[in-house]
Amino acid sequence: MQHVLDKLSAEILDFNKQLPQLPVMQNVTPGEIREHLASGYDFSQPIPVDQLLDDVRQMMRRWNIQTTHPRYFGLFNPTTSLASVIADTLVALYNPQLATWSHAPVANEIEAFILNYLMRYFGYDPATGAANFTSGGAEANLSAVLVALTHHFDSYGDDGLLETLDAQPLIYLSQEAHDSFVKIAHMTGLGRKALRVIPVDDKLKMDISALLARLSEDRATGHRPFMVVGTAGTTSAGVIDPLPELAELCETHQLWLHVDAAWGGAAVLSPRLRGYLRGIEAADSITCDAHKWFSVPMGAGMFFCRHEGSVSQTFRVSTAYMPGETREAVDPYVTTTQWSRRFIGLKLFMALAEAGVDNFAARIEHQTDMGDLLRDGLRASGWRIVNETPLPVVCFSHPQLDAEQLSRLLEELYAQGTAWISQARLKGDMPALRACITSYRTQAEDVAFLVETLDSYVPLQATTSKR
Repeated sequence: MQHVLDKLSAEILDFNKQLPQLPVMQNVTPGEIREHLASGYDFSQPIPVDQLLDDVRQMMRRWNIQTTHPRYFGLFNPTTSLASVIADTLVALYNPQLATWSHAPVANEIEAFILNYLMRYFGYDPATGAANFTSGGAEANLSAVLVALTHHFDSYGDDGLLETLDAQPLIYLSQEAHDSFVKIAHMTGLGRKALRVIPVDDKLKMDISALLARLSEDRATGHRPFMVVGTAGTTSAGVIDPLPELAELCETHQLWLHVDAAWGGAAVLSPRLRGYLRGIEAADSITCDAHKWFSVPMGAGMFFCRHEGSVSQTFRVSTAYMPGETREAVDPYVTTTQWSRRFIGLKLFMALAEAGVDNFAARIEHQTDMGDLLRDGLRASGWRIVNETPLPVVCFSHPQLDAEQLSRLLEELYAQGTAWISQARLKGDMPALRACITSYRTQAEDVAFLVETLDSYVPLQATTSKR
C-alpha cells in the first residue's frame, strides 16, 4: 500500500510541476473514451489499485480540459491550492457525516468557524444570521428562493403555494443572471413563468427603471412580487448589478434581495476590490462559491442569510432516528436542503489558513491585474472590448470578424490546444469571445501568448469566405 501512496504523492507533485507544459486540451471523441473503458473494465476481475491509478491519471491528463492550467481562460474553474487538495483527501479518508453536530463535532465547528469569519466580511452578524456550505451555487440559490418564500408567505411551508396564495409569486432578475433560477422556478413549483427577466443597460447591468416599471405593472395586474436577484459578477461578462440601488428598492417595496455572488463574492477579501460590492451587506441572502475565486476543488458553494429564523423555519424537520440534538449547537440537517453531507468546508478552511487572508487577497488582485493586462493587450491589437467590469472577465470582438468567424477561430484555437477561451452572447444575441483569468498562476507571458495567438487568426478568419 505504501508504494501506491507514494505514487499518488508523486502524481500530485509531478502534475503541478508539469502543468504549464501540458496541453490545455487534446481533441477526443466520446467513442475513443468509451472504447478504452469497455476494453479495460468489465468488473469481472479485480484490478490492482496501483494499476488503476496509472490508468486513471493517464486518462485525466490526456482526455480532460486542464482547468487548473495558467492558460485556461475559461469558465470559473480555478487552479486549486495544495492545501485544499490535501483537505479533500483527508475528508475522503475520515468521511465524517455532517447531518448532525454530535456525529461530526469538529467538522461542524470548523465549517461554522470559517462561515462566521466570511459572514463578517459580507457585513452580516453571525449572531443573527445563518450560513452553510452547499454543493454549489445552484443549491445556494435554491436555498435563497425557499427561504424567501417562507419569509414572505406565512403558511407556504405547511399549505404550499396553491393553498397559500391566490396570485402568482414573482422573482425579478436581469437577462444576464444565472440560468439556475430557471430550474429553481421549476423545482419549487413557482413555474418558469414566475421569472421576470429585466433588460440590462448599455453596461450590461440590470436596468432599475425597467425593474420599477415591471414591478408596477405586475402589482397592478394582481401578481405578488417577492424577490429580486442581483448578480455580483455575471457569468458571461463579470458585471456587477447596481447593488445599492437594488437594496434601496427592495427595502422600499418590501422585497427579498438575493445577491448571486457565486464568483465575484470573493472580492470582499480584497481591500482594493471590496468597494465594488458596496450594497451587498444590505442583501437578505448571498450565494458565494469557494470553488471559484477562492481556488479550492469542486464543489464548495456557500449560502449566507441575515435572517436565521427564516432559515430555521424553512428547513425544520423532526425525526426519531437521527442522533440527539446538542444544546449548544444546531444540527445542519434542520437548517439546510441537504441531509447526508460531506465535510465541504475543510478545503476552504485549510486553504485560507495556509495562505493567510492577505495573501489570498493578493492572489485575487493579481488575477484582476492580469485581466487589465489582457484588456490592454487586446485593445492594442485592434480588438474591441464589449463589457465593462473591474473583475477579470474580458469579453471582446473584432471589427473584421462576424459571429461565424469568431466560432471558427475558437475551433482553430481548440485544435491547437495551447489555450482555452469561451464564447458568449451578451444581451442574448451579441456574439463575443470571452476570456476569464481563473488561475493565480497566470502571468503576463500567458496573457501575451493568448493575445498573440488570437492575433494570428485574424487575417485567416477575416479573409476566409463564408460557406
